[in-house]
Amino acid sequence: MKRNQTGKEDGCEISGNMEVRKERLWNAQYCKAMVGNFMLFFSFYILTPLLPIYLDAEFAADKDMMGLVLSGYVVAALIVRPFSGFIVDTFDRKKVLAICFFFFFILFTGYIGAGTILLFAIVRTIHGLPFGAVTVANSTAAIDSLPSSRRNEGIGYYGLSNNLAMAFAPSIGIWIYHATDNFTLLFWIALAISFIGFMTVSTIKLPLRKPVVEKRPISLDRFFLTRGWMLAINIICFGLCWGIMANYVAIYGSEVLDITDGTGLFFLILSGGLFLSRLQGSKALAKGKILENAGLGVLLSFGGYTLFALVEQSWAYYTAAALIGLGNGHMYPAFLNMFIKIARNDQRGTANSTILTAWDIGMGLGIISGGFLLEYVSYSAAFWGAALMQGVGVILFFTFTRGFFTRRRLD
Repeated sequence: MKRNQTGKEDGCEISGNMEVRKERLWNAQYCKAMVGNFMLFFSFYILTPLLPIYLDAEFAADKDMMGLVLSGYVVAALIVRPFSGFIVDTFDRKKVLAICFFFFFILFTGYIGAGTILLFAIVRTIHGLPFGAVTVANSTAAIDSLPSSRRNEGIGYYGLSNNLAMAFAPSIGIWIYHATDNFTLLFWIALAISFIGFMTVSTIKLPLRKPVVEKRPISLDRFFLTRGWMLAINIICFGLCWGIMANYVAIYGSEVLDITDGTGLFFLILSGGLFLSRLQGSKALAKGKILENAGLGVLLSFGGYTLFALVEQSWAYYTAAALIGLGNGHMYPAFLNMFIKIARNDQRGTANSTILTAWDIGMGLGIISGGFLLEYVSYSAAFWGAALMQGVGVILFFTFTRGFFTRRRLD
C-alpha cells in the first residue's frame, strides 16, 4: 500500500504500529435511503402548509374541523408505527419498504378525486398508514447501511434529507399555488415526486439478515421500546409544539400578520436552521456528545416558541423560525441516538417506530388542540400553549430524561 508525503497510508490513519481504517459513511445504499426520504417528505411538505387554506377554500371548513381532518393522517401513522417496527425487525426490510412506499405514492390520487370533505378526510387518514410505515422502514434501512463506527454521525446526517425537503417544498408549493391557484396541480406534483422516491428505494441493497425463526411470545416490547418510555414522554411534549406551529403558521401569517407570500420564507429559514444545526450537531454526535446536543436543542426551541407567541410582528415570526429550526436540528437526532443506544441490535426498527410514534402522538394532540384554540380562543392562546409545552419538555429533560438515558444505555 502506498504512503503519502505525510507518512500516512492512502485511506488510512497510522498511529504507531496500529492501523485504523475509517469506514465509509456515504455509501450508495445510505445515499439512496436519503434520496428516498427526501422525496417522501418533499411530497408531504409541498401540501402541508396549504391544506388548511385548501379546506377553507374548497369546503368552507372552520378551524376545528380543519384540525380534525388534518389530524387523521397523524392518527393513522400513530396506529401503524408500532406494528411497523415489529414488521421491519421481523421480515425483509427491503420488501417492507418497497411495498409501503408504493401505497404511499398511489394514495395521492385519492386527493384528486375527493369531492367532499368527508372523502378528503378518509383519504387523508388512510394516507397516514403507509407514511407511518415508510418512515420507520426507510430510517431503519439507512441505519442498517451505516458502518457501526459511524452510526451516530450517520443518524445525524440522515435527517438532512427531511430538512432539505422542508426547506424547499413549502416554498415551491406556495409559489405554485399563488401562480396557478390550482390545488389539483399540486396533488399531481406530489404524486410524481413520491413515485421517484418509490423507484429509488426499490433499488436499495441491504446487508443480509437471518430470518427470525424464534417463536417469542407476543409482548409490548416487540411493538414499543418499553425501555425508552421516559424518552417517549419527552418527545410527545416536543411533537405537540411542532403540531401547532407547522400546521397553522400559514393561516396565522395570513390572517394576523398579513403575510400572504411569506410562509415559504418561514419554512426556508426554519429548514436553514435545521440544516446548519444538523451539520454541526452530527460532528458533536460523532464525538459522543448526545446529551449536550439534546440540551442545547430543547433550549433553543423553547426560545423560538416563546418569541413566536410573545411578539406578533414579522421580525419575530422569522427569528422564531430560525431558533426553532436550530433547536430541533440539534434535539431530534440526539434523541434518536438515545433511543437506538438503549435498544438491542434486533430492536432498531422498534426504536425507530417508538420515537416516531411518540412524535405522532404529540403532533396529533397539537393539531387537534391548536385547531380548537384557534377557533374558540385565539391564535395567541394556541401558540402560548406550544411555548408552555416546550417549557414542560425542557424541565422534564434536564430533571429526569438525562439520568434515565445514562442509566439505561447499552453501549
